[in-house]
Amino acid sequence: MKLVPLGDKVVLKQLVAEETTKSGIVLPGQAKEKPQQAEVVAVGPGGMVDGKEVTMQVKVGDKVIYSKYAGTEVKLDEEEFIVVKQNDIVAIVAD
Repeated sequence: MKLVPLGDKVVLKQLVAEETTKSGIVLPGQAKEKPQQAEVVAVGPGGMVDGKEVTMQVKVGDKVIYSKYAGTEVKLDEEEFIVVKQNDIVAIVAD
């Protein structure tokens, strides 16, 4: 199955949280904070959203940082995704 976002929605796959801190401390599962960094796996068409023209600025494969409490978590085929509005993406991570 495949998620196809509508309007200004973007489907993200969260990047894996680090298991250890920079100082080498191993973190147990519940102590790890979910990263706010993700990879874009699908992008909606944009267009008219709430009476405003929306041009999509992200593309599939982009690594992005999104707002902490943004989006809807979705589980599909044992994989977890987050569906957010493009507005909830705060930055594209450039290599």
